[in-house]
Amino acid sequence: MNCTLIVFVKNPVRGKVKTRVAATVGDEKAVEVYVELLNHTKRVIQEWFLTREESQKKKVVIYYGDFVNREDVWSNVGFLKKMQPSVPDLGARMKAAFEEELNEDAERVVIVGSDCLALCAHHLSHAFSELQQYDVVIGPADDGGYYLLGMKQMYAFLFENKSWSQPSLLAETLVDAEAHLITVKLGETLSDIDTWEDYLRESARLPSL
Repeated sequence: MNCTLIVFVKNPVRGKVKTRVAATVGDEKAVEVYVELLNHTKRVIQEWFLTREESQKKKVVIYYGDFVNREDVWSNVGFLKKMQPSVPDLGARMKAAFEEELNEDAERVVIVGSDCLALCAHHLSHAFSELQQYDVVIGPADDGGYYLLGMKQMYAFLFENKSWSQPSLLAETLVDAEAHLITVKLGETLSDIDTWEDYLRESARLPSL
């Protein structure tokens, strides 16, 4: 079973990442927070990738939102690197990434971002496993969005006419899924890091950080 993990990232450039964090603590600290998030996401993905799971062939594709960086935390060995399409709508970019990977050799595709300190390797393993039974898997975020989405065939409507980065996103997605009679499995609810307060809260929950 060919399993592809898509990771949406940006490069840690001052003024371009974690702008809501920067509004409280400044651009330099916001970059530090985002680098920490990138490194955490990488560790989680490496752990998942190295976990031996029966009959799974794994691939990880890093999709950049600004420019492909050949000299960053994502090694050129083991991670494929691609550009997100240059369209402003997040849904259109996600849709294009899913289409590309499903049109290649992927039989199950899961996408995550790089904003979740609570993400663990077992969340990824669980998502790919649940796609054996369900059409779609979603990792809900406690702000009303989601940190993970997975499917094994294209459902374009999940990316269309949605309130991206708004607290109604998950509810809108579930309404559409029900209307199209597709089965959805919800994973564990986690928190994304959008603000400095989010970062402080999640760091306190994870004493190893």
